[in-house]
Amino acid sequence: MADLAGADAVQRTAPRAGRNLPLAVAVGLGLLTLVLLSLFVRKELFLVLAVVACGAALYELTQAVGRRGIHPPLLPMLVGSTGILVSSYVSGAEALYVAFLLTAGGVVVWRVLDGSGPAAVRDAAAGTFATAYVPFMGGFVMLMLAEADGPRRVLLFVLLAVASDTGGYVAGVLAGRHPLAPSVSPKKTWEGLGGSVVLASVVGAVGLVWGFGASPALGVLLGVAAVLTSTIGDLAESLLKRDLELKDMGTLLPGHGGVLDRLDSLLLTAPLVYVVLLMALPVVGD
Repeated sequence: MADLAGADAVQRTAPRAGRNLPLAVAVGLGLLTLVLLSLFVRKELFLVLAVVACGAALYELTQAVGRRGIHPPLLPMLVGSTGILVSSYVSGAEALYVAFLLTAGGVVVWRVLDGSGPAAVRDAAAGTFATAYVPFMGGFVMLMLAEADGPRRVLLFVLLAVASDTGGYVAGVLAGRHPLAPSVSPKKTWEGLGGSVVLASVVGAVGLVWGFGASPALGVLLGVAAVLTSTIGDLAESLLKRDLELKDMGTLLPGHGGVLDRLDSLLLTAPLVYVVLLMALPVVGD
């Protein structure tokens, strides 16, 4: 009986969202500070940060799929990831597409030279998927960064993702009752999604008014759309982890899991924010 009572007490005092909240907040604030410094001291530093983050995410992903006997070639993926991000920043959207195709082709050739057969096809396909999932999507952030007002565009993009995650976490912990996708991510709730929409809409409206002098209504729409892509990205990674029987993709970020666990919502949101800002806002000088 004492054991049961103790277990019940632990369950009642455990965080509902399953995180070490103080540690997660401290690490999150540290990451946000690093992003701010890299953006506004010299934006090329953010490019270096992105290269390191994407490389770490690719490493985590290859280690994860290795649990299922899938072994995409990491070296050409890392080299290609650096090329994708740098060429996107230096030469624009066309270079992003060309660098991705070259990387995908390099992954296939590298793996085939190491041996052919069904395993080679599987490994090459996994490598191509990982390249499209991480550095190709990340390349849209580099396209934003390359603009004259790039740091502000990237900061808005990051803050929208942070607002979606934070709003969903707080609302989910305080009021979450109805699961959003119980078979994929049992802790996500419709109430949490509502919190994400509210906070991201506020951040989008304030960010567009103060940062760009644009319509707050556009900011609200951008915030809602960013929540949708962030949620899809988060659920997609959760589905992948569930298939691989993993709780986190890695352990590099205490309180958060792996690097890919923090990038999942950002990656799918990057093309959306890039296109919306490109179409709605003129490029202005610093």
